This record gives sequence, structure tokens and C-alpha cells, in this order.
Amino acid sequence: MSEVLRDAGHGLLSGMSVAVIDIGSNSVRLVVYERLSRSPTPIFNEKASCGLGREVLTTGRLNPDAVEKALAALRRFRVLCDRMGVGKVYVLATAAARDAANGPDFVAACTEICRTEVEVLSGKREAQLSALGILSGVHHANGVVGDLGGGSLELADLQGQRIGSGVTFPLGGLALQDTSGRSLKKADKIVKDLLTKDPHLEHLKGRTFYAVGGTWRALARLHMFQRGYPLHVMHGYIIPAREALEFCRLVRQVPIDTLSRIDTVSDVRRPLLPYGAVVLEHLIRIGKPTNVFISAQGVREGLLYELLEVEERQHDPLITAAAELNEVRARSPAHGWELIDWTDQFMKSSGIDESVEEKRLRHAACLLSDISWRAHPDYRGEQSLNLIAHASFIGVDHPGRAFLALAIYYRHMGLIDEDLSPRIRELVSARLLDRARILGAAMRVAYILSAAMPGTLPLTPLSVERGKLALQLRGELAPLSGDRIANRLRTLARLIGRESTVLAG
Repeated sequence: MSEVLRDAGHGLLSGMSVAVIDIGSNSVRLVVYERLSRSPTPIFNEKASCGLGREVLTTGRLNPDAVEKALAALRRFRVLCDRMGVGKVYVLATAAARDAANGPDFVAACTEICRTEVEVLSGKREAQLSALGILSGVHHANGVVGDLGGGSLELADLQGQRIGSGVTFPLGGLALQDTSGRSLKKADKIVKDLLTKDPHLEHLKGRTFYAVGGTWRALARLHMFQRGYPLHVMHGYIIPAREALEFCRLVRQVPIDTLSRIDTVSDVRRPLLPYGAVVLEHLIRIGKPTNVFISAQGVREGLLYELLEVEERQHDPLITAAAELNEVRARSPAHGWELIDWTDQFMKSSGIDESVEEKRLRHAACLLSDISWRAHPDYRGEQSLNLIAHASFIGVDHPGRAFLALAIYYRHMGLIDEDLSPRIRELVSARLLDRARILGAAMRVAYILSAAMPGTLPLTPLSVERGKLALQLRGELAPLSGDRIANRLRTLARLIGRESTVLAG
């Protein structure tokens, strides 16, 4: 995988921008991506809350005011796409447009405004794209994907690269408000009756439930802020199922505006939180998952993933994203790839146990190691930590993010923890923290050797030989030896329980 990206060079940054317009039951959203990529980067994101799905199940029609709001939003989005020079625009419509009697007329108006075909997704198609979104953004996904919109809930089983047949239910927040007459008690019965019979949930026990959709992200955001969680990144936020169940009970039982930190949720989204909580509560009760994984990836990202060539789908999204940042922000992108090889040799000779996932994270960290070099030296560690911890990476969980951020922090600041938030350290295990310190210390040796330029590290191997950590500086590179090299090498050697030596001459 690394070899494919390594050889791509500046080709990583080629390609035209693409946009996806999602005409949902609750909102209409435009997301413009830098280009079609294994790790798509949004460069513009805007939504308009239109409520197209409100009362569709009882009246059978889209509300005229909601239609006007949606069409106005689409006119704005089309102009924005034109001004931004977007190469390709994809338009998707979901439950409200497919279920309403006047849906075809609305879709025709949308097509005229957007100047491109509108794909009206069936329930199964929507479930498939949601699952592809998870497949795109989660490393080794295994569980059931649930996409809760304003009009419907889609479920699909996902294991490795295999996506099971999808199913849809009229259990979106607006739909539940409508059919229950805004009674949570009636909504509870509707949800229970429909989900109890679903075979997808029979296979969820002991696995992960992947929650997709704005209402569930809002619930997770509220949970995140209530517990004072240190990393405000929604994708990959994991809530143990039992804890999620208790939180759902709280949200549905307490007046919504009295909840702690409800100010973190928009006014428009708040009325739907109890309905989202009811659905999630029954999904957990019936399916008995181990965890609830909150995903920022969904239908839009699933569509982009589907559009990729088969070979590109196999690329690691984390390595892809790190390689792109390395390409545009490092002093010498080639140095990052050399650092991977250099640390590979060091780790292999050291005898330090390293899992496949830990090696993958180390490779990503090497590619990210020089992205903050333009900052003032006193703040490079802090800037790197904040940038990496909060970057729009996919394919990495929160402990993995924290490892990457900590390793680069240590690379700049040394193994000094006084100015480092203890909450970030709490996200990683003792083992991962130790690996971050070792990698940071190794990088401190590498950068003082190479001055961040390529060509030196391949000639100055670092390895454990005869019980000592040895750095080879042969021939014309011997003058690189000195007190600073020796001190940094000694620090690294202590971390792995060895003595150090510089083989110069």
C-alpha cells in the first residue's frame, strides 16, 4: 500500500473537485470535495433545514413551504458550485422525495435547477450507500450500519468488504413526530413493533452498531460535551452500548431544554433528539451490540467510494490522507517515506513487539512528522498536536488519533509532558503512549541527522546490534556526529532499555 502512494508523487493532488447535494427529509446539504479520492477532503459544507419530510406520511405530499425552501437552497448551491468551478455535481434525494405523491414534480424542478440528474434513492440503495460510507471510513468494520434521517431508518449488515441486503423503516425523526402525533409514548410503540421483527438485529449481538445521521451525531455531541471528552471529533467517537442506552433514556425522559450542555445542539435539531433516542434505545435493546460507533461518513461518502476504481478502494484512507498532507506541507515529502523505512529497520532490530495496526499508525506518523515546520519552533509541538488530533482523517479511531498527535508532539518538544493536556494522554493505552514516546524520540534523532532532507537516512541506519542501539555514520557522513546526536540517541536508547553508540569513521 505505501509503495503505491509513495510512487504517486504529485499525482496525489491531481483531479477536479466534486460536489454531492443530498436532498434529505430534514435538510438539504451541499458538500464540495477537493477531488475524488480514497480520503475525500471537504472544502465547502453547507446545509439548509427545510423539513421536506414533515407530514409526508400523513398527508402524502411535500409541504409547499418546505419545497420552496429546498428549491431556494438548490439555486444557491448551483451558483456556488459554478463559482467554485466544481467539475462534477451529484444529486441524491431520499425518503421524502421518493414517498410523496408530488415527489416526481419536485424532483423535476430539482433537476432543472441543478442541471444534472437527480438520483432518487430506494430504501435498499440508501442502506447500501450508507454501508459503503462506513466501509470507506472505518478500518476493518464489522457490525450493522444504521442511517437515521428525517424520514426513514436504513439498516445494513457489514462485515469486511461484504455488505448485506439493506432494509428501510419509516422511523426518521420527522416521520415519527408525524405518525405518533408528537407523542413519545406512541413513538416508542411504533419503533418497538417495527424493529422487533427485523432479522438484521439478530446478528448484531457482540458487534458494533455504526450510527449514521445528523440526529445521532447531535446526540453523540451532547454526550461528548456532558462527559467533558477531550477530543471534539465526531467520526470514530465510541459509546459503550450500556452507556448509550442509559443516555437515551435520559434524553427521552427529561425536558430537552433542561439537559446539560444542550446549547451544543442547534435549535432546529433539538426537537428530534428524543425520537432519535427512542430509535437508538430499541436498536440497542434488541440487537445487543457492544458499542455504538458514531460516523461522520454516510451516503455522500459511500457514493464517492463507489465511484473510485476498484484498485483505489483498496488503499488505506489514513495513509492516503497522511501522504497528502506530507505532499503539501512537509519540507521534503520524500523524507517522510525514508523515515518509514528507517524506523522499520529500527523497530525490527529492537525486538519491540509491534502489531499490524501499530505499524500502520507509525507509518502514518512518519508522513505527518514535518507538517508544522513553518510554525514558530516553540509552538510546533502544540500546533502539530492540535492539527493532527482534529484533522478530518478517516480510517482511524480516537486512540489512534491521539497516538499520532502525541508522537509528533514528542518529536518537536522532546519527552516533556508538563505542557501537554493529560486528557489527550488518557485516550491512549500505556502501551500506545510508550510507543508514541519511542517514535517521537527516534524522529528527534532522524531530523537532527537529516535536516529534513532526503538522501541521508538511507545512509545512516539505526539498529540494535550486539545489545546496543547503534547509529552508523560512515565515510563522508562521519562529521555529523556530535553531542546533540549522542544525547538524543542516548534518550532513545534509555526508552528501550539499551545503551547507545555512534559508529562513526
